[in-house]
Amino acid sequence: MNQLNLLWDYQTADIEVERISKEIKRSPNRQQLVKYRDSLLSLQKNLDRISEEVLTMQDRLEALSDAIKRTESQIQGIQEKLQTNEPENTEETERYIAEVKRLISNLNDYEGEIKRIRTDSVEREKMQRDVKMRAARTKKEFDKVKEVYDAEFKEMNERLNAAKEKADEAAKPLSQAYLDKYQAIKRHSFPPLAKMIGSQCTGCNMSLPSGIVKDVQSGKEVECETCGRLLIFSE
Repeated sequence: MNQLNLLWDYQTADIEVERISKEIKRSPNRQQLVKYRDSLLSLQKNLDRISEEVLTMQDRLEALSDAIKRTESQIQGIQEKLQTNEPENTEETERYIAEVKRLISNLNDYEGEIKRIRTDSVEREKMQRDVKMRAARTKKEFDKVKEVYDAEFKEMNERLNAAKEKADEAAKPLSQAYLDKYQAIKRHSFPPLAKMIGSQCTGCNMSLPSGIVKDVQSGKEVECETCGRLLIFSE
């Protein structure tokens, strides 16, 4: 048997390998697992984002607490100063009053922001609970489908390994040059070999020039001018 016929046998085995590989990738259970996995990753990102927001809120609450203490201390300082030394004139009194008003206004702003943050914090806690519940449900469904897919994959993988072994055996009598040629064509056309029936390439269904037809019939190594596949004669 010549190299082209041997390569045809190898291609038959290789096609089976590709078919089973695609069957594994296109398994509905596998696709469902990928969907659940992506959903879990998305939910985890949401949890991470919420956690970061909560930490930011906590930091801000601490900063506001410190600011309130400083402001209250400033107000107390002004009150103590007024008790110790009365203002010398109306202008100085108005300055003290204006400063106290400003500080009280700041306190009101700080307290208002704290109230908003606490409201947002409660909302974030609700969001965290909701995301965690959704993640738990999704994980439960993931585990259920994974159990089924693991059994399915084991059977398909055994068939795939058997097909690969058959392809490896079919490759043994082939020269490296033909195997390299096969892989090079496979990168743009699969299957890489096509039978010539009459004067037509069965890979692309295009008619071939008479010179190429004769070369193929004589067993020469010829590639289809249209699709680039290696042609093999079929009576």
